Amino acid sequence: MKNDSLLLLTLNRLTFLKPVERLFLAELCGSVGELVRLSRPGLEHILGRTLRVRDWSWGEVVKEAEQDQKHLTNRRINSIFYWDAAYPPQLREIYDPPIVLFYRGRLPDNTSPLVAVVGTRRPSGAARAAAYRMGYELAELGLGTVSGLALGIDAEAHRGTLDAGGLTVAVLGNGVDTLFPRANAGLGVRILRQGGLLVSEYPPGTEPRPYYFPARNRIISGLCRSTLVVQAPERSGALITADYALEQGRDLAVHAAGLNGIVGRGTLALRESGAALVREAADIPAGWGWQRRPGRTTRRSVSPPDPETAVCAADAGAALARRVELELAGKGKYYNGNFCIKQQRG
Repeated sequence: MKNDSLLLLTLNRLTFLKPVERLFLAELCGSVGELVRLSRPGLEHILGRTLRVRDWSWGEVVKEAEQDQKHLTNRRINSIFYWDAAYPPQLREIYDPPIVLFYRGRLPDNTSPLVAVVGTRRPSGAARAAAYRMGYELAELGLGTVSGLALGIDAEAHRGTLDAGGLTVAVLGNGVDTLFPRANAGLGVRILRQGGLLVSEYPPGTEPRPYYFPARNRIISGLCRSTLVVQAPERSGALITADYALEQGRDLAVHAAGLNGIVGRGTLALRESGAALVREAADIPAGWGWQRRPGRTTRRSVSPPDPETAVCAADAGAALARRVELELAGKGKYYNGNFCIKQQRG
C-alpha cells in the first residue's frame, strides 16, 4: 500500500476529504481497486460523517491521478509521499499532514531547522526592511526560511535569504508548475536556480484559489520549528499561519518593526497574547542551543543595507544606464528588489 503511488495520488484528488481521512483510507485500502469499490454510503460509514459533495466518478478521479503520474515524469516535477523516508519529519508530526507533496528543486536537509517568515502583502517600509534582514540574517546563521512567495513580507524574506546564499522554501497555494503571483515569477525561478524548493500539496495544473491558501499555511508552519510574523493586520492570512504554529506546538514570534499602525494590529494582538518579540534573527534560535553554522553557499551579495543610508531610484527606465555605472563604482546596490543610491553625508 505504501508504495502504491496511484492509490495515494487518487486519494489526493478527493478534495472533499480531510488530510487525516486520506491517510486513514490509504492504510485501509491496499490498492486503487479496493478504494474504487467503496460506495458513497460505504465511504460515509467508514469516515463517520456525511459527505457534503455531489456524487463523483471514480473513473474520472483515477484518470486525473494517472495524469498526475505523467506530470511527474514529463515536467521535471517530483513528489514525495507521507511514508517516504525523505518526507519532512517536522511536517509528519502535525495533525493533518498532506499525503503527498509535489515539488521542484531540492528537498532541504531534514537535520537543519527551518523558520517560517510570514506577513502582510502590504507592509510598512520598516516591516519590509525587517523581513529582508531576517531572511538574510537567518541564512547567515545557517537556518533556512519558509514562506509563501506572496507579495510583501513573503517576497522580502525569500530575497533576503537568497542574497545571503541561503536556502529558502516557497509553499504554494496552486500547482508547482505555475508561479503565482506573476509579479513574483522571477523570484520563484531564482529560488530554483539557487538550490531552493517550490512545494505544494496541490497537483500540477491546479490554479490558485482563495480557499487553497489558508490550507497551505499549515504546511508553512508545519515545516518549521519557529514561525515569525513580521507584520499583519487583523484577519490576515499570516494570523492563520500563527494559529497553525500554536496548534502544532511550534515557537511563535513577532517582529518589533511590525507592531505599529492599522497594518500591525494583528501582530500586536499576537504579542499581547504571549508571542515572543524579536528584533534580530539571532533571537529566534536563542533558546534552542543552536550553534552558528555556515550557509549552504559561500557566495553572497552585499550585507543587508540600512534603509536610512540609501535612496531608491524612482524611475527605473530612465536610470537603467546610470545603474550599471553606479554599481561598478560601488555607489549603488540592490535592496529589496530595488536599485538604491547611497546618500552622501557631510
